[in-house]
Amino acid sequence: MRATAAVVHGRGQPFVVEPIDVADPGPDQVLVRLVATGICHTDMAFRDMFPWSHPMVFGHEGAGIVERAGVGVTHLTPGDHVVLTFDSCGRCRRCARGKPSYCEEFRARNFGARFFGQSSFASHALATGRNAIKVPADLSLERLGPLGCGIQTGAGAILNSLRVPAGSSVAVFGAGAVGISAVMAARVAGATTVIAVDIRRARLDLARQLGATHAVDAAETDAGERVRALTRGGADYTVETTGIQDVLQQAVVSLAPLGVCGMIAGAEAPVLLPWREVLYGRTLRGIIEGDSVPGEFIPTLIELFRQGRFPFDRLERFYPFRRINEAAADSLAGDTVKPILRFAD
Repeated sequence: MRATAAVVHGRGQPFVVEPIDVADPGPDQVLVRLVATGICHTDMAFRDMFPWSHPMVFGHEGAGIVERAGVGVTHLTPGDHVVLTFDSCGRCRRCARGKPSYCEEFRARNFGARFFGQSSFASHALATGRNAIKVPADLSLERLGPLGCGIQTGAGAILNSLRVPAGSSVAVFGAGAVGISAVMAARVAGATTVIAVDIRRARLDLARQLGATHAVDAAETDAGERVRALTRGGADYTVETTGIQDVLQQAVVSLAPLGVCGMIAGAEAPVLLPWREVLYGRTLRGIIEGDSVPGEFIPTLIELFRQGRFPFDRLERFYPFRRINEAAADSLAGDTVKPILRFAD
């Protein structure tokens, strides 16, 4: 069928809205009509930094309505509301252990022709029965797409990966969508000291409104020293969301002995850390997609949202799909925390 998509024709090139062809759903696939899709920094990073076979359609925080289901899909039917998330095989040892974000086929399924198993910068997308997560029809579907990646990543880092216990201290480096999601989840977990670190005052103010007990402006002070002072010797947990080497070092040295730093963002540069900081029992742990089992965790986040305990909608700003380049630029500039493209506008 014919669809409309934002196509990238070369590395670092802008998105071009144009018609494309979308195949019928094959076995274990569903065809989804997108209502909205979030923009994640990963979309721009892969567009600008990594070589691809072009043209390419990115997008991996889609939300839409199932139009057709292929053979083998029995839990989804036309008309179902779904959030699209990362794909996994469901068969390998890590999937069987409830760790689908570390699936043995993760790279092939998420960094191939269909980005994150969806390529949702399009009016229609093919997903699989595993990465299309049914959500309640009474909620605003256009708000839910970021649950599929950025929001579940930040919240999952706290609730699934680090399993932050009540009474703990947590410092989150980077107050973007992932970081503020981690802040909100830390309050849900019962952390009593929650510190947001960033260089943008507006984002720090938002983090304070959504659960941070303290805000540290890293442009005005040594963030590591300030976190250690606020936590009387170091945080129990830190979360690094920026992918910047110096910030990662700050996140590690901000830890108390035996503390754990969750590293969410990735970069091509090697990780350089002071030996003495790691020798004191500190742990650096990589985290992909918040160690989430999406079919379980996304409904959990939705229930927390209904209860008013996880107001992720406060992060969102809507753009018409045709203004995708403006939305991407606002995201990169830090002017918008979580841009969402609406297809009906």
